[in-house]
Amino acid sequence: MSQPKVLFVLTSHAKMGNTGKPTGWYLPEFAHPYEVLSPHAQITIASPAGGEAPLDPASIDKSDKVSAEFLEHKESLWKRTEKLSSFVGRAKEFDAVFYVGGHGPMWDLATNETSHQVIREFYESGRIVSAVCHGPAALVYAKLSDGSYLIGDSAVTGFSNDEEDAVGSTSAMPFKLEDELNKISNGHFQKAKDAFGEKVVIAKGGKLITGQNPASAKLVGEAIYEAISGGVISKS
Repeated sequence: MSQPKVLFVLTSHAKMGNTGKPTGWYLPEFAHPYEVLSPHAQITIASPAGGEAPLDPASIDKSDKVSAEFLEHKESLWKRTEKLSSFVGRAKEFDAVFYVGGHGPMWDLATNETSHQVIREFYESGRIVSAVCHGPAALVYAKLSDGSYLIGDSAVTGFSNDEEDAVGSTSAMPFKLEDELNKISNGHFQKAKDAFGEKVVIAKGGKLITGQNPASAKLVGEAIYEAISGGVISKS
């Protein structure tokens, strides 16, 4: 039996608003789901611009063994991404789409019409739509063919206001992710009891999977695996 296929989407945005600081995608939010899924699924990497997707240097933590090994050995994955537009009309080739976090998606994927089309096609084809941390920024304004919001009246999570305040980035953001997710979902935003605690929300009959923060990345990967395979990851 052929392996399931998952499309990972990275941001192409490299600057933190007007701060002059670099941003991009967040290392553990790519590394941990990749480690979970890569033995069991064929993974394709895309970004809005294609080519090299910017890694947020602030996300590099050598004490995280999984991320450190990923950084050392998997550079080609983010250096040679495919252009996201090339996946329009191809949802049925895949089992899931996954949006990696990092602050970058707040600027490009949140309002990218091509990304919104990909999300709509995946969801309406019965595929899994998933994201972690700031990755759910890509879902906030995504609409279905009937004009309704994908996350309307749906449980959802993402990087919280408390967490954004704690890392000192709130003033640089184009919008507050928690506030927008909560507004568009009609009050169904969920979060962990404590800031930076693990939280994964599975909604829409299992077709929408979101994780709150970097600590939730591995769990999101496991939830995607279970959704596309019907199995459970061994915790051994």
